[in-house]
Amino acid sequence: MHKLAAIIVFSFLTLTIKAQIWVPDNGDGTYKNPIIYADYSDPDVIRVGNDYYLVASSFNCAPGIPILHSKDMVNWTIINYVYDHLPLQRYQKMQPGQGSWAPAIRYHKGIFYVYFCTPEDGLFMASTTNPAGKWNMTLVQAVANWEDPCPFWDDDGQAYLIHGRKGADPAILHKMSADGKRLLDNGTLIYRDLKKQRNLEGFKFMPKRDGYYYFAAPAGGVSSGWQSVFRSKNIYGPYEDKIVMHQGNTNTNGPHQGGLVETQTGEWWFIHFQDKGAYGRILHLQPATWKNGWPVIGEDKDDTGTGQPVMSYKMPNVGKKYPVAVPQTSDEFSVPKLGLQWQWQAAPHSSWYSLTARKGFIRLNAICNPTDTGSLFYAPNILLQKFMAPIFTCVTKLQFHPTAINDRAGLTITGNYYTYLCIEKQETGNNLVIYEGKKDDKKFLVPKPLVTVPINTNTVWLKVSVGENAVCHYTYSVDGKTYTDIGSNYKAEKGTWIGAKVGVVCLNPGLIYSKGYADFDYFRVSP
Repeated sequence: MHKLAAIIVFSFLTLTIKAQIWVPDNGDGTYKNPIIYADYSDPDVIRVGNDYYLVASSFNCAPGIPILHSKDMVNWTIINYVYDHLPLQRYQKMQPGQGSWAPAIRYHKGIFYVYFCTPEDGLFMASTTNPAGKWNMTLVQAVANWEDPCPFWDDDGQAYLIHGRKGADPAILHKMSADGKRLLDNGTLIYRDLKKQRNLEGFKFMPKRDGYYYFAAPAGGVSSGWQSVFRSKNIYGPYEDKIVMHQGNTNTNGPHQGGLVETQTGEWWFIHFQDKGAYGRILHLQPATWKNGWPVIGEDKDDTGTGQPVMSYKMPNVGKKYPVAVPQTSDEFSVPKLGLQWQWQAAPHSSWYSLTARKGFIRLNAICNPTDTGSLFYAPNILLQKFMAPIFTCVTKLQFHPTAINDRAGLTITGNYYTYLCIEKQETGNNLVIYEGKKDDKKFLVPKPLVTVPINTNTVWLKVSVGENAVCHYTYSVDGKTYTDIGSNYKAEKGTWIGAKVGVVCLNPGLIYSKGYADFDYFRVSP
């Protein structure tokens, strides 16, 4: 009986794993890159005991700065966000490219710290004793055009903060109060070399080693740059520099910007991003070793001390084997709290949605969006999640309850160019319509209808399939079984500093308040 139960459990786990669209754990003691095929831009990672925590940029999306957890740096899940919304009123509106940039996470004397900057508002610090719980936010410095901060506590307890400036290149160091809440000076330039290390950014202090202070930073630009490390016997310099990883002979372009971490068993690993256009900045895991006082990241095939990325490698040695896990995607809307895979395009408002109005559904209200006549690009109330694999399909079932002409609800792929398939109320009845729009293009200030199909129902199943090179195609069904093609193929585009996203929307583009809404039963992602 016990053997039969074990077989059933194993079969269920096997089917669950196979149902996932991207699983980096090969199950044979090795993994494949990317470890997360999703837009977790500017990652940083730490280990505390046997647990690994990862943070990434959110820009204007809210909630912001995801906290991911892993036991082995390959299998990750989302456990929290640093903030529900930024404490600034203007983030209640869509602000493309604003918000949180390049966070750093550190652990010091029982407290977790996350530092980040926004381009126009300043330097923020969030702290907690439980990364899965509430984070407390502090505005450390109100200042514009700073980026990429990272704290460091020295052996004598003195705290420091390194950061750059918007546009890259200078590394600036401040003394900081021990609690991390105040800067104590105006800062000192500790490194800048436009010839050797142009476009320097993403600064991350590393642990002291053999009397050296180290910081890591990418250079050369997002899509074609490299990873460098800097060291000095004095925290103020002068600093030696070395390129420790580059693209080499691989297809992993611009391999850089991330976190270097040591396992419980003394291994070193580096998590970084790769720019994949519409898919965003996806995450890779590289082995690292130390040679002549410098880390070497990836495979050093020519013995120069500069590595290149691996596409597959043995799993990190963390003392034991852990189950397969992936960041959340599908959602049945069965609990009265929004899933951690979801983000809005601005600070969320309770009037936008409800998970309790109808059990097992999420209700999206047809909020009017008069500022740009229905353009999704500046609509804050779109519920979105990241692209999660090179090829995938999303399907949702919705029940439409319109009260005003032009109420519409549906499924969308968004970026600087967006499309969405929606059911829309018109005077003659309901239509299925595909709309398209583009950022800052005058002819798209009013979204353009591409296809219109009359439909005699309020319940529809909408599906979008994303293929190679982020080419998307929509289908629909009136019975949940037979799907009909609608429209053509549409190429997804990245957004402002972020990859394309997929999700659901309900709105009315007019000036008149609507009481319409749509109930979405589920959102399911499959290979």
